[in-house]
Amino acid sequence: MVRRNIKSITAAIVISLCGVVAAFAQMPPYSFMPAAPGEIAQSESVAFNGDGANDRWDAVVSKKYLGKGNGRKFYQWYLSIYSLRRGAYRLRYESPGNGGPLSRVTQANGAKMWFPVQEVKLVGAAPLMQKRVQLLVVQSHEMAADCGSATVTIFGTKPGSTVGPIAMVTNPCDLAAKIGADGASLELTGPYYGHNAPLCCPTKPNVTETLRYVNGKWVQSTNYFRVQ
Repeated sequence: MVRRNIKSITAAIVISLCGVVAAFAQMPPYSFMPAAPGEIAQSESVAFNGDGANDRWDAVVSKKYLGKGNGRKFYQWYLSIYSLRRGAYRLRYESPGNGGPLSRVTQANGAKMWFPVQEVKLVGAAPLMQKRVQLLVVQSHEMAADCGSATVTIFGTKPGSTVGPIAMVTNPCDLAAKIGADGASLELTGPYYGHNAPLCCPTKPNVTETLRYVNGKWVQSTNYFRVQ
């Protein structure tokens, strides 16, 4: 009789736990307020205030379709950064709108073309300035008539419980970034243009340098790219 009761109690507990798990699975995810414009292409959670902090942040890259011309689709890209407040992710920063790195895309003289042509990628989140406090790294590119300009933007906290760019690295034509093997630096790769080098002919077609935050400033292993 005792064994039967124990089995019955155990079965009841298992059924109850399964019900709890199912209930959580059916709970809707936190919503973005307002929603990110257009179609979401990528998202990334970021511990801007430390991995032990209660607040949560989410960065979203999205794109809104503008039109098609000459066999090419054109989009306005957006970077939106939200913080979790009162049961929803609420918008704290958006580009374009709150500054760089993205511009407003406009139609070219009524033609079926829109400029600048944009691309955006969330590289990732990493403790680049201090341990356990993450920064967000975003890679973007804009072009019109020529090869355009590439930017790697580092986002961190700002006064007023919001975020914004704290450092930017720019380069003509192309610039790619990835989190370094140590998890606390950036590896930057792109063409290097010496003084007065034309866009067609970089001084070195493909170089890589390391960017670190040391003693209160950003330090490059070389000086190939422009840090702001």
